[in-house]
Amino acid sequence: MIKPVSLALLIGGIVLLIYGISASDSIGSDFSRFFTGSPTDKTMWLLIGGAVATTVGAVGLLRGSKAR
Repeated sequence: MIKPVSLALLIGGIVLLIYGISASDSIGSDFSRFFTGSPTDKTMWLLIGGAVATTVGAVGLLRGSKAR
């Protein structure tokens, strides 16, 4: 049961990272970076959430395969 959940987290995390990278190249993020020096909150949450989900999914897959 752990493997499907870990795989879903890994895939979901990669998708979030792709959306986050795409959002960081958007015009809204460029304006935010120009005025505040940092990208938009949405971009940051997508990147952070994607990184966490990808890490948890990868660790779950690696740990699940060694447990057997």
